[in-house]
Amino acid sequence: MNKRSIVPEDLYGYQWISDLAISPDGTIAYVNKSIDRSKNDYHTHIRVVSLLGADDKPLTDGNKDSAPAWSPDGSQLAFLRVANGSKQLWMVPADGGEGQRLTKVKRGVGAFVWSPDGKYIVFTSMVSMNAEREAMELEEYSKQSGERGRIVDRTTPKAEGSGWWNGLFSHLFVLELENGRVTRITSGPWNASYPVWSMDSKRISFLSKRVEDDKLDADLIAFSDVYTVDCDGSNLVKVTDSSLAISQFSYAPDGKSLTLIASDRIYGSGSQNRLYTVPVTGGVPQLLFPELDMQIGNFALSDMKSFGPSPSPVYAPVRLKPEMYVLGTVQGAVHIYRFTVDGSVQAVTEGSDRDVYQYTLSADGRYLVFAALDVNGPGELYQMNLETGEEKRLTYYNDDYLASLQVSVPEAFWFEASDGFKVQGWIFKPSGLSPKEQAPLILQIHGGPHAMYTSTYSHEMQTLLAQGYAVLMTNPRGSFGYGQDFARACRGDFGGGDYRDVLDALDFALKQFDYIDETRLGVAGGSYGGLMTNWIISHTNRFRAAVTQRCISNWLSFYGLSDIGISYTEGIVGANPWEDPELLWSKSPLAHVNNIETPLLILHGEEDLRCPVGQGDELYTALKRLGKTTRLIRYPGSNHSLLKSGKPSLRVDNFEQVVSWFNSYLSKGADSDE
Repeated sequence: MNKRSIVPEDLYGYQWISDLAISPDGTIAYVNKSIDRSKNDYHTHIRVVSLLGADDKPLTDGNKDSAPAWSPDGSQLAFLRVANGSKQLWMVPADGGEGQRLTKVKRGVGAFVWSPDGKYIVFTSMVSMNAEREAMELEEYSKQSGERGRIVDRTTPKAEGSGWWNGLFSHLFVLELENGRVTRITSGPWNASYPVWSMDSKRISFLSKRVEDDKLDADLIAFSDVYTVDCDGSNLVKVTDSSLAISQFSYAPDGKSLTLIASDRIYGSGSQNRLYTVPVTGGVPQLLFPELDMQIGNFALSDMKSFGPSPSPVYAPVRLKPEMYVLGTVQGAVHIYRFTVDGSVQAVTEGSDRDVYQYTLSADGRYLVFAALDVNGPGELYQMNLETGEEKRLTYYNDDYLASLQVSVPEAFWFEASDGFKVQGWIFKPSGLSPKEQAPLILQIHGGPHAMYTSTYSHEMQTLLAQGYAVLMTNPRGSFGYGQDFARACRGDFGGGDYRDVLDALDFALKQFDYIDETRLGVAGGSYGGLMTNWIISHTNRFRAAVTQRCISNWLSFYGLSDIGISYTEGIVGANPWEDPELLWSKSPLAHVNNIETPLLILHGEEDLRCPVGQGDELYTALKRLGKTTRLIRYPGSNHSLLKSGKPSLRVDNFEQVVSWFNSYLSKGADSDE
């Protein structure tokens, strides 16, 4: 078959897998996500397939269905459906048929969980602590609030992905399935999230950050706690001691303790997640596997996986030997790891080029079902027989499509930094390069900084490779996946070791791979990678073109404008604007803008609250005032996650703009000074 080069519009042809659930009889429900190009939107459908990969078929008929969850007896499947702008809880029989709407909640349903006895469902929904506001319909409130000023009392009144705080809090509700009665069981000016039932269906545990001391600011406290409450809302108990930032948790098989995935935040956002245990009755969490130097969870970056809820620790059934399964981010890959009571830790899934992002365990404990992507394409569905270790792929959504495309696979390498750190990277060689031909190279820098590149399939990278560019990726210090010392090494040292790591990776590649044209180099990055791109081109002119996306350019303004401005600036740079403005300014690329000679393309979402669009505006204005070569592209209605989940047409445009910019300056015969 003749294969063609990948183009930005190929984004419309991919499909993605997420939201896995296994019924007691082994039927797997999952969400298939695709793009409806005519509507410039994503469709999500719930499908079912057997453990052997047979009888794959749709179970629901909506195009905005998600979060499938089987009833404990497997007879019903609950799920979320968006209709008329509202996300509500629905249910459908296991063998299909007409869906039944279970809720009509004013502000929609968030997360939900079946009780083990199948009689109840607990769910989250947003409520107001203001009685007058709570009585209003949403449309009426929006109309009235649009005629008044926005009153702000909170230190951080906005959040990336959800916008400006609207006075609402997430709380827990219990739906009694027999009669449809809904009871709210938590209240107060704080959020309740991540509900988990006790094994006897009598109590519900959940996460909350409750600061009752008026002298403390909840927006400045990273720690959260587990609480438990009876399913009628009585007997609220605080389980943990406010010493950890807890992200997920599960009941241990004996029902007497909880296993937590949490961080002690000693190194701020650069602190690795670890496993803890705490009695359900309350106490100080105890660290499990204290010698383990691994980042728990999935921290791999990708534009080719469908993101769903992060998995909690999954325990094997009580009748089997006590063990749990957890995701681990390790050296450019994410796998499922088995933890046993004797202290052993073992990777269950394999492959240096794999990113496992969701998983679940069958009721009998014999099978793992997981979603993963690799170098060959977006995420697909797999199962593994835990008794034999045999693995079987269950879906093939992208194979036929990708069979017609030229896909480049990277080569991994390691090098040693000057201070002894081992740094991992990958080089992609463009397809069709003749033996004596050299290719221009683009150095890609990831965000975070506490995230991680993998070698898995990326549409962003493949569109550049299809244009004849070699692509270099690396995980410099600060990345997760290489131990705690490596992850924290960039904190308080921005522009130091991290800057040297990415340029040392480039120098290593230039020596190691003779097909790179060192006279035609480009650099690109997003978020922290955009910040680093700005820093690089303000400190060296070795690149002929650069692209910065959703970037930071000025730490002084970022501090007050970003939803994480306070903690991030103080953690990464180590200063605030009134005690050490000189340090923040010296570490700002904007302070060195007069040194920039590299043509720079700036791309930014206008609704980005993580790295606000003003960061791009400031840099663009300064470059234009200085007569430098630059272009600014702002994306309306787009936030920090544009390249992962933004409007499909805007994602395609973004890829096209990047390709066009680099083609203008890195193609043969291009004038770098035009």
